[in-house]
Amino acid sequence: MQHPLYTCLWFNNNAKEAADYYCSIFKDSKITSQNPMVVMFELNGFKFMGLNGGDQFKFNESVSFVIECDTQEDIDHYWNAFTKEGKESQCGWCKDKYGVSWQVIPKILSQLMGDKEKGPRVMQAFLKMKKFDIATLLQA
Repeated sequence: MQHPLYTCLWFNNNAKEAADYYCSIFKDSKITSQNPMVVMFELNGFKFMGLNGGDQFKFNESVSFVIECDTQEDIDHYWNAFTKEGKESQCGWCKDKYGVSWQVIPKILSQLMGDKEKGPRVMQAFLKMKKFDIATLLQA
C-alpha cells in the first residue's frame, strides 16, 4: 500500500484541544500539522486526524481503540488518564472526556484466555472487573 491507513476522529470544533489531550497521555506522540479545520497527530507512531466537524456526530462504543499494556503501571496510567474526566465501563472498557471508547487490556490476556485449564477462571475473574488487574488474572 502506497499510503498507510489512518483514523479520522470527528470533534465538535475542539480537535486541537483533543489532540493536545491525547499527546499528553501517550509518551511517544506529537502534533504534526494543523489548520483551522484539521489537526494531524501521532500516538505511539500511529497517525490520526482530528476534524473540527461540529456537533452532528457523536462517538459511541461501536468503535474503540485497544491499548495492550505490558504492566499494571501502564494499565493504571491509561485507565486513570481516560477516566479522570471520562467514564468507566466493564472488562477494561472506558470512555475519555470526548466520548472516545478505549479498551485498556493486559497484553497477556489472550495467552491466559487460551489456556484450557486457566482460561475459564480468568474469564470469570475479568468479567467482575472494570479496570484490569493483572495480579488477579494471574492468580485465577
